Amino acid sequence: MPSKKKSLMFASACFISLWSFVIVCLVLASKNWVSSNVIFIEGNSSAVITITYGVFEGVCSKKVIGGLETPAKNFEVTSKLEKTEMKNVNIVIILLLVLSLLSSLMSSGFTCSNTVSNPYQTFLGPIGVYTWNSLSGTFILLTMILFAVNVEANKLSVELASNCMFSTSRYESSTNSYGYSYWLMLLILLLNVATITIIIFYHHARYSKRKEQERPIENAPKDGILF
Repeated sequence: MPSKKKSLMFASACFISLWSFVIVCLVLASKNWVSSNVIFIEGNSSAVITITYGVFEGVCSKKVIGGLETPAKNFEVTSKLEKTEMKNVNIVIILLLVLSLLSSLMSSGFTCSNTVSNPYQTFLGPIGVYTWNSLSGTFILLTMILFAVNVEANKLSVELASNCMFSTSRYESSTNSYGYSYWLMLLILLLNVATITIIIFYHHARYSKRKEQERPIENAPKDGILF
């Protein structure tokens, strides 16, 4: 049976890993990754298409300057992407999030099992926790980078806005504002770091205690030596 200290520390790490898993689920399901205002020139007037989307779904609306505003409508991101490069990047982002989701789940499983047992296999202990949290953090970091590249460099918002409203007008400019779902991924990174930090503290305390118990006999009190 594990010690009380180990159970408490791994239980804390398990709780954090579960929260990381929940937040990844929320990020995947949300469409508040980025909001963009895309301006098109239509004859003598300008039209602003406001679009908010995630990796699966989004919502867009159109407003002609000094004119009417069309009601907002929902759309599927992948179906609106005609360029293969944008579509491929979006698919990779989804795969990375799924891998991060699985890594968080494995981390919570490893930490929870260590609260009630002392695994014989080394990988099932702290090393496994380090591995799964490092992988989860790496997947999340790559997701944030790729999504920003797709929005800023590939002009993802412009592509979606044009296809959402079937606009054949000339593109003028756009502004992007990243939503809470995007920045929540930073929280996932922090939770991964927190889980690793807790296990490092436990491992260090255990190592220090073991070293203290293995002190050379010459450091023992002389009156304690019976031979």
